[in-house]
Amino acid sequence: MDFTQFPGLLTHLKGEFKYFVYMDRFKQIITAIIFVLFILFVLFISNITDGIPLEELKAEFKKKNSRFVQVDGTFVHYVDEGVGAPLILLHGTGASLHTWDYWAERLKDRYRVLRITLPGFGISGPHSGNKYEIKDYVNFLESFVKQIGIKKFYLAGNSLGGSIAWLYTSIYDERVKKLILINSSGFEPDGMPFVIKIARNKYLNFLIKKISPQFLVKKSLKEVFYDDNRISKSIVDRYYKLNLREGNRQAFIDRSLIDFTDHTLRLKKIKSKTLILWGQNDDWINVKFAQKFKTMIKGSKVSIMNETGHIPMEERPFESLKIVEEFLVE
Repeated sequence: MDFTQFPGLLTHLKGEFKYFVYMDRFKQIITAIIFVLFILFVLFISNITDGIPLEELKAEFKKKNSRFVQVDGTFVHYVDEGVGAPLILLHGTGASLHTWDYWAERLKDRYRVLRITLPGFGISGPHSGNKYEIKDYVNFLESFVKQIGIKKFYLAGNSLGGSIAWLYTSIYDERVKKLILINSSGFEPDGMPFVIKIARNKYLNFLIKKISPQFLVKKSLKEVFYDDNRISKSIVDRYYKLNLREGNRQAFIDRSLIDFTDHTLRLKKIKSKTLILWGQNDDWINVKFAQKFKTMIKGSKVSIMNETGHIPMEERPFESLKIVEEFLVE
């Protein structure tokens, strides 16, 4: 049969053929989308993680000299050990007092070492009033030292802890014998870590409250370590489990949603001798900020560690402590 004699029919048949081809492709696309959504749903359901009760975490992670107090109505975990002049250690975002394990073990023969898990992290858990501004942490630290009964002390802080330490010193300079800033925050950052971007996204941050796969914890640790080979399973497990303390994930979101406030003009008020210690290969807070701190804090000194990331006291504890010990006895 010669279809060329029926041009209208031929056009109609071609149209029908294209329609069926398009419909077939459309069905394949819809099927693929449904499949992907199903896989994502299964992954979501399978990774829903309940918070870990406080008593369970205390049983696993409390130290021999762990102490638990209420500071302005907020539960606080700290370790107080050693003899000598008091030295207070403040950790960074996502960490806990355990980040100072190596330092504390070696410093306690010459100093009274007090390391605090800040509100919003680790065993301490969320702040009773959901107060996570830097000034709130400064007020917390002042309440803590008054409650413990310490008048003068050495003060060291990493990252967030560094920001708390220098702002505290700018207000209570007469209390601080010497200040040690380790990869400190405080200046407006160039960017922000992946996990904080998720926490600040109002459409995605619910995921942080519901799911906490270990691979995301390991990803964050790979960002703060220069040498991934130093990230042991025990380190991953510690960060992972302490993050699951009931209330900590919401606290992380609440703190991440706080907009940056620049307090750096107060750096000029610091008179305490200051060491600025930095990992050359910090992917979270660029090493260029070390010089900015030096410019703002009169008489401060800078020490840069090569092949080191954001948390020198964990990644290269021996080398970083040697630098700090020399500074403390100067």
